[in-house]
Order: sequence, then C-alpha cells, then structure tokens
Amino acid sequence: MKKLLVMSLVLALFVIAACGGGNNNAPENTGNNGGNNAGADNATAEDVTPEKGASLLVWESKEERPFVEAIAKEFTAKYGIEVKFEEVGAADQVQKLTTDGPAGLAADVVVFPHDNLGKAVTAGLVLPNDFYEEQAKSENAENAVTAVTYDGALYGYPRSIETYALFYNKALIKEAPKTFEEVLDFAKTYNDPKKNKYTLMWDVGNFYFNYPFIGTTGGYVYGDEGQNKDDIGLNNDGAIEGLKFFSSLKSSLLPLKSGDVTYDIKKGLFTGGTLAMDINGPWTIGDYKAANIDFGVAPIPSINGKPSTSFSGVKAWYVNTYSKYPQAARLFARFASTKAAQLKDFELTGAIPANTEATEDAAVKDNAVVQGFVQQFNQSTPMPSIPEMGNVWTPIGAAFSDVWNAGKDPKAALDNAVQQIKDANGSAGK
Repeated sequence: MKKLLVMSLVLALFVIAACGGGNNNAPENTGNNGGNNAGADNATAEDVTPEKGASLLVWESKEERPFVEAIAKEFTAKYGIEVKFEEVGAADQVQKLTTDGPAGLAADVVVFPHDNLGKAVTAGLVLPNDFYEEQAKSENAENAVTAVTYDGALYGYPRSIETYALFYNKALIKEAPKTFEEVLDFAKTYNDPKKNKYTLMWDVGNFYFNYPFIGTTGGYVYGDEGQNKDDIGLNNDGAIEGLKFFSSLKSSLLPLKSGDVTYDIKKGLFTGGTLAMDINGPWTIGDYKAANIDFGVAPIPSINGKPSTSFSGVKAWYVNTYSKYPQAARLFARFASTKAAQLKDFELTGAIPANTEATEDAAVKDNAVVQGFVQQFNQSTPMPSIPEMGNVWTPIGAAFSDVWNAGKDPKAALDNAVQQIKDANGSAGK
C-alpha cells in the first residue's frame, strides 16, 4: 500500500510538471490552475491555462496591423501576456516558418491562407486546434471549417473569408442578373467591342476565376473535400459540360483572347463606365469606390440552372509547433478569432467574418456589398489545401487557354491536363 501511494504521488508530480512546462508537447489543461500566473487569474473555466511568464510574437501583414495591435492590447489587458507584432505577409508565412520555426525564430501565432495548410501540416509546422475545436466548428461557416481542416484534423482558428463575386455598374445594369442566360440576353443589346463596351469580364486566363465553369456543373479538383490526390474530377462529365459552356462564351459574350482580359484592363473599363459587370474579389472594392462608381455586388450568375460555385479562401490563425508557449498561443488564437474579434477586424480592415453570427451583425448584414460576397461564399468551394494542389494550376490553366484561344476540344484538353497532374502527383495509373 505504501509503495502504491508513493508511486501515485510520483505519477501525480510528473503529470503536474508536464502540464506546467513550456514545451511543445504539453498536454491541454482544461481550466484555471488556481492563480499560478497573471494570465490564469483572468482565464475562464473554458480556457487553456497559459504558461507562467509567457509572451507571444504574432506574424501578420501590413494591412492587418490595426486589427492585430488592437486585439493584442485587449488580450494583454485580460491575460497579462505581452504580445508583439512582426510584419510578414500572409502568403509568405509558411515558407518563412519552414526555416524559422525549427530555429526558434518564428512567431508563436501565424496566419496564412488555407491553401498553404497541407504544406504546413506535412512539414510539422503547426499544432492542431484541438482544445477549441468544438467552438471553432459551431461558430464558423461550414466552408470555413472545412478549409482549415487537413486529413480529418482541425488546425486553424478561422478568422475571415474570401471569394470573388459579381460587381455590376448600376448606371449600366440596374439589377444583377441571376442566370448566365440573362447575362447573354443583356449582351445582345449592350456589347460593342469597337467602343470597348463589354457586358462581363473575368480573368479568363486564371483557373482561380475559371473554377465556376468546372465546379458548378459537377467537376471538382480533388475528391474527399479536396483531400484525396488520387481522385481527380477535372475531366468527369460535369467538368466537360462546364468547359463546353465556357467555350461558348467567347463568341457570344467576350470575343477577346484570354491574355487581353487582365486585371488592369478590366479595372480601366469598369471605372471608365463601359464594362457593365466584373467578376472580382473584395480587394477591388477600394479601387471602384475611389472611382465613384455606383456599383453593387451579387452572387455569380447560375450556370446551366445551377448556382455558381467559386473558389474560396479562408484566413485563420495557427499555432507554431515550435512555440515555447503553445498554451498561451492557443489562448491568443482563440481570443483573436471569436465573434467579437472578427467584428473588430471587419471594422478596422474590412475583413469579412467567418463567424456565422458575426455575418448576421448589423454592421455586416446591412452592408450590401459585403453581403454579396457572403452569399457567394456560402455556395463556394474551398481551394484544396493538400500540397498536390500546386500541381494543378499550370496544366488546368493551359487546358482552359487551349479551349478558349485555340478552340481545342474540351474533353481532350481536360484529359491531357489530368494526365499531367497525375504524373506530377506520382499517381499515374491509379
């Protein structure tokens, strides 16, 4: 009995030591630890307990500085944990984390677009969002949660969403068309290429913007919600149907080479008042407002009777695997991704919330432009986040280009693209 008691005490001391340390493998603590540090004194029973003496470094882009500094100030006031900000572009963070993480130089909390998640996870750079998993899943849009999940595990703390939608110039077309049939009917009376008058433009040479012509009619990139590299749906019957429809639009809607429909050209025509509609992202809002264009934003018109699905991206916080303070980092990632935090981000930077209640808040809901993007996001498809997504862009982009510019048969173009993707994935013949 005495030996058993001693062994129990030793085991208890071992568990306490493991929970209190600042190592990467420290298990979760499900409540307040009774005041071992300043942060824990203010923590709720639903929070992890931050490590004693913790301080954090956060990476984010220049555009998000106002929000990060504001939320960090609130976090420090509540938990007594200092948070420093370092400017690193979201798209550059995974690459930087690859070298700086193991070297102990990286931020404790990082943020990047979800299509970089597969690379980060396979390299062992980020920890799962396990403690706050249920909150993240119940509070945020399903598409957002799916986007920051990899191989069945949730990693991200969703913060904002992004997709493209239909901008329309109200001086040229009063209401947004709901179907592509309506778009084509309008084009019959409006299009006049000699006067640079075009009904609709999008980045015809970019698969990111061309995805609706694959995804809406039943095609897809990778199966199992973008996780299965061996299940490619880019040349199935639905994809072929969509690409045939895409091909038909050149003569009936946009008689230009794909290389002649660039962002700058579209911007010039839309702000100049001769382009009626533009499929673009929220990053365009500022330019169009500055041009004093009275515009609206609506979902992309339906294709062959089906709601158009666009590619979407999700920005989320992630906890660096090599952080000295993983518990404090988890706590910050949660704090900076709540409904209140996402509304603050929207207020300060215009980032569209992923939180479903936040999108129903008056500040967001009463903004017609934002609601256009939210509606489109709700019918969007998250870009696959597995590393093999990098093998898709060039072959499928070439297929769209061959069909649009050279009139290549859609099935032949897609079959060729898929074979190239399989070869690159090392899955040919599977």
